[in-house]
Amino acid sequence: MALLQLSEPGQSTAPHEHRLAVGIDLGTTNSLVATVRSGMAVVINDELGRSLLPSVVRYPAAGPIEVGFSAQTHQSLDPKNTLVSVKRFMGRGLKDIAHIESMPYDFIVNGNEAEEMIRLKTAQGVKNPIEVSADILRALRERAELALGGTLTGAVITVPAYFDDAQRQATKDAARLAGLSVLRLLNEPTAAAIAYGLDNAAEGIYAVYDLGGGTFDISILKLSKGVFQVLSTGGDSALGGDDFDHRVFCWIGEQAQLAPVSLGDARLLQMRAREAKEFLTQHGEAPITAKLSTGEFVDLKLTSEIFAEITRTLVQKTLGPTRKALRDAGLAPEDIKGVVMVGGATRMPQVQHAVEAFFGKEPLNNLDPDKVVALGAATQANLLAGNRASGDDWLLLDVIPLSLGIETMGGLVEKIIPRNSTIPVARAQEFTTFKDGQTALALQVVQGERELVSDCRSLARFELRGIPPMVAGAARVRVTFQVDADGLLSVTAREQTTGHEARVEVKPSYGLNDDEVTSMLKDGYTHASDDAFRRALREAQVEAQRLVEAVQSALKEDAHLLSTLERAHIDSCLTKLQSVLLGDDRRAIDSALDALSKGTAEFAARRMNQGVRRALAGRKVDEVNL
Repeated sequence: MALLQLSEPGQSTAPHEHRLAVGIDLGTTNSLVATVRSGMAVVINDELGRSLLPSVVRYPAAGPIEVGFSAQTHQSLDPKNTLVSVKRFMGRGLKDIAHIESMPYDFIVNGNEAEEMIRLKTAQGVKNPIEVSADILRALRERAELALGGTLTGAVITVPAYFDDAQRQATKDAARLAGLSVLRLLNEPTAAAIAYGLDNAAEGIYAVYDLGGGTFDISILKLSKGVFQVLSTGGDSALGGDDFDHRVFCWIGEQAQLAPVSLGDARLLQMRAREAKEFLTQHGEAPITAKLSTGEFVDLKLTSEIFAEITRTLVQKTLGPTRKALRDAGLAPEDIKGVVMVGGATRMPQVQHAVEAFFGKEPLNNLDPDKVVALGAATQANLLAGNRASGDDWLLLDVIPLSLGIETMGGLVEKIIPRNSTIPVARAQEFTTFKDGQTALALQVVQGERELVSDCRSLARFELRGIPPMVAGAARVRVTFQVDADGLLSVTAREQTTGHEARVEVKPSYGLNDDEVTSMLKDGYTHASDDAFRRALREAQVEAQRLVEAVQSALKEDAHLLSTLERAHIDSCLTKLQSVLLGDDRRAIDSALDALSKGTAEFAARRMNQGVRRALAGRKVDEVNL
């Protein structure tokens, strides 16, 4: 007799089989890997008991690639081949990183700097940020498989909430190169909220303030009965602990009155700047000593007061996106139950004080800010791998940071998915043709909050062909936007009559530059009134152009229906509308549009009667289908 193994709904049919899954925090400064053991998320240490892996990779002229601590020791000795903070280069072109100072690398340029992937020359050949990140991820994968004693089923990898499509895709590509199956890309603040919420059984509205080595994110989440709902998100994808290090580096140069230093000395002083920053989290002053290759000796003391002063503007830059995120969620600081601090840079006292002053409450620091993201990712990975246990009934609702839309006639943006929409999400909207006989439609996908395409970021272009020739406005083209759980976008256009379809997986060249992401929402608020005027003007211009073309076509076919005086009047109205069409006087356009519409009303009626007569000519009454 055959035996059947039964299980409760939601449980694995093989309870003894635990799939190996991990959460990975791929950081700018340090990276971590975590997993769930005995129902608890824990960080996986290396063979020496260290949880952090420095996000540093060295490509030496001889010998194997070095990752982590061994590579970190060569930063000043071999700066061109020791790559640090590569996360800042993910999904970027050279033009996007032009503002970053003190980069000792040899960049390779073979074309358009704005669209070309960053590539760096090393002793082991040309490397790009995806390959470097893959080496970091590979080291974490090997650490996990060694500790867990088997091959990983998959991984949840965290990304800054304000990473755009290009940066997310680059992260996914790096994981694939590292031999990892990506279960999900998860926003870092959301991962932190999972770890904090499950660990503390928290409920209410929380802010997650995430200041890492290279990025800043702020997310407002509602935690209620196992539901993690992101209400809004904001941030700056080019602001992090590295910028605080650079302020200290510049201060050292000024105080020691150093002339321009060599690449090796610059990297040495940057290391000393970072060490001083970290030392000041627990002490009132930090010694800075370094012997340069020139024989000069640097011997300085940096106090916490000086450090706070030279980094004041950086701290304030985090509060702008925080205000916007609260406004988007319709909340005030006093509505926030707690502020979860994430990222090693949040250990700085001036950051702690600024956050406490802004929200009016002491930040929550009962979880290690370096580990909390990886722990949350591990919890999500365990769930997605199918290791759901009794009591794991919780739901994650994340959002997209910026609106997604499509270009319409006149360079206008029709928003399909508004910002802060919960993902995964699919939205569709119907469009039509502008001209008679149009058989193809060019589509441009854009991202941003402004009303005109020129003020937003272009993500992709594609064409839908095979539209049957029809009169303008008769075709029905359904455009569907789909954003998956990783925040990646795909767009489909389908002509409803024929079923012809075109599809594009949106992979923009290399993303939004450093200023665009953080300024888009600000521009949307600042220029709202101006944008509304410009949109209305552009819509009037599009409508006027449509009428001009329709009247010209009608005159070409049926001018014989008009008397000489009638034709002259219509020509006069037509000329008047054409003269104001491209101007910025909305009233003049509306007036001329109205005059031409009225002037051609009788002409339109005659054309319709003529069409009816032609259709009925030679037919009997009983043959007409009424």
